[in-house]
Amino acid sequence: MPYELHYWPMIQGRGEFVRLALEEAGAAYVDVARRDDDDGGIEPMLDRLDDPKNPRPPFAPPFLRDGAVVIGQTAAILLYLGPRLGLVGESEPDRIWTHQLQLTIADAVDEAHDTHHPLGVGLYYADQKPEALRRAQGFRDERIPKFFGYFERVLRANGGEHLVGSTLSYADLSLFQLVAGLRYAFPRASAAALRETPHVARLHEAVAQRPRIAAYLASDRRIPFNEDGIFRRYPELDA
Repeated sequence: MPYELHYWPMIQGRGEFVRLALEEAGAAYVDVARRDDDDGGIEPMLDRLDDPKNPRPPFAPPFLRDGAVVIGQTAAILLYLGPRLGLVGESEPDRIWTHQLQLTIADAVDEAHDTHHPLGVGLYYADQKPEALRRAQGFRDERIPKFFGYFERVLRANGGEHLVGSTLSYADLSLFQLVAGLRYAFPRASAAALRETPHVARLHEAVAQRPRIAAYLASDRRIPFNEDGIFRRYPELDA
């Protein structure tokens, strides 16, 4: 039975970190909300979120269904999928360390989101633009270099090619996606930070060239970045 991924069909968002793991592993999965049959679309996804018979409902998309098991939250989904897809080490220290790195990537993703929604998700960007300009400056000048610098340090300490161990992990895939998203949303600031973090830049390039990832990126399964997702390109925020 294929995995069922439930996420918004019009954006990459937090669901993309899960898609990349599934695609790299060549796993059978269904992107449920993107299906155009009676079992697909947004409504069935929302129905599952609000199912009164489920005592352990996910809070929001993304969530993954594997038979009777339903997991919400990107990092928790990847913690579950990692050993099943061969994208995490076998030892407990390696698994916890990979999970820790994923949570740090999640922190960076949240901060990127808050550059264009610093006051609240219920307000449009235009309603909080002065605050967004101020928030984005700190993110560009301080936080992007700090996050990239941290992952550069981890990569150097581990030999330079992977974040954990000697083979690809889901944390490597997620760092690729973080870099890709920031290069889209903050091309000037990201380019400057990547010049100072060559291992991070090389990991991003290496992941993009992996056969299954390259095929995915070139396919229509890869939703383009857009201004409805987490990583949004507003030129004034990258000034």
